Amino acid sequence: MAEAICEVVITADDEGWFLDFTRALVRDRLVACGQHITPVRSIYLWQGVIEESVETRVALHTRASLVPAVLERTRSEHPYDVPCVLALRVDQVNPDYRAWVIASTRDPN
Repeated sequence: MAEAICEVVITADDEGWFLDFTRALVRDRLVACGQHITPVRSIYLWQGVIEESVETRVALHTRASLVPAVLERTRSEHPYDVPCVLALRVDQVNPDYRAWVIASTRDPN
């Protein structure tokens, strides 16, 4: 069976830091790519107060087996106390794109 891939969504408010973080994940072959979308307006409840902020959102494409490493790296380096990290398993994908994601990331074993 073909190895599954995931899209990992993360948000941050410092676009410069976020671009550098994404480049590092690609360089270290934890992800094949990161597609940044900015601006994203976020409205959320934080410590009992409704907050609103402008953020950047990235969609990272990687092997499902590398999601724990991406999550741990994000938790250790992200400036937020509680960063948004959502891993969405991809059920339907262009087989050529899937093969590129697998080839562009490192085998976790």
